[in-house]
Amino acid sequence: MALPDIPVVDGNGGLTGNAAAVLGEVEALLDGLLRTAEGGMIDIRGLPLSAADRRWLQAQLGEGEVEVRLSIAGASRILETAYPGVWWIEHRDERDNLVSEFIQVAYVPELISAHPDDVEGGLDLLRSRIAELS
Repeated sequence: MALPDIPVVDGNGGLTGNAAAVLGEVEALLDGLLRTAEGGMIDIRGLPLSAADRRWLQAQLGEGEVEVRLSIAGASRILETAYPGVWWIEHRDERDNLVSEFIQVAYVPELISAHPDDVEGGLDLLRSRIAELS
């Protein structure tokens, strides 16, 4: 039997302890959101999390009531967790590969906030529509 064929068994089920640290960071960001109106973002894919850590973290955060799906150069999914103000955000490429994953602490995720230029364009479009109806 070669070394790669030997199964590795972890007494913690694959948990490294890093997910618990992320949960503490989420708590601090949520507290900051309430105190200063500033939240923050945690790059899940940029952290040394095992698959078990990721599943544990998702289970601890749970699911809330809001889910948003976007199609911009691939699919994006924004899921409110069981804790209002804490959002799990996934971005996939055109081949449906997960390319980025974040936890954002905010009242509303930046990704779904309307950009002022878009709002201005929408106003122009609405004014044109109203003019056509007159």
